[in-house]
Amino acid sequence: MLEECGLEYKTHLMRLTEGDQFTPRFLEISPNAKMPAIVDNDTGGDPVSVFESGAILLYLAEKTGRFAPTTALGRKELNEWLFWQVGNLGPMAGQYSHFRNYAPKGESYGLKRYKGEYQRAMAVLEGRLEGREYILGEYSIADMISFPWILIAKAVDCPLDGFPNLVRWRAAIKDRPAVRKAVDLCRENRNHGQTAETNNVLFNQDAGHFRKG
Repeated sequence: MLEECGLEYKTHLMRLTEGDQFTPRFLEISPNAKMPAIVDNDTGGDPVSVFESGAILLYLAEKTGRFAPTTALGRKELNEWLFWQVGNLGPMAGQYSHFRNYAPKGESYGLKRYKGEYQRAMAVLEGRLEGREYILGEYSIADMISFPWILIAKAVDCPLDGFPNLVRWRAAIKDRPAVRKAVDLCRENRNHGQTAETNNVLFNQDAGHFRKG
């Protein structure tokens, strides 16, 4: 979204396995200790921090007046698909990725469940894209928030065979210059070789990480 809107920004890489996300400074920005989070210093006043992907995209859409419908019905549909992504596609794909890549070998229940839920969400999006170029008709933040989880489908052993609308939609978004730049940034800074055993800080959080004193 920052690239699409031509906004100036600076990225700050977080050393998650070393606990950067639990520092008091970062928790002031992102109380959930998760990425992404942004700080807007171009407000005409005090800086504004925003955490959670959906909230960030809505904030930037309202700030720039871009990539979001302006009609009441359009906003209703935008909210539906944003909430759908943050409650379905994103977390289901994320849990599937965890069980596939990091869970102890031989534990198949979580892997089977979340792979099925991920594929179910893919089928929902396939249906939505029938007869539509993008989720809301025109390219919007609803597409931006869903795209990363479809981009990785083949890499996590969920090829898009039987999902022609997703194949077309994925290719159209991936071809956008702003998207290519964002994907390249991700590739440049990807962590390799993570396991549950070597990432105790990342995978074994509890309430103690957030209690003060």
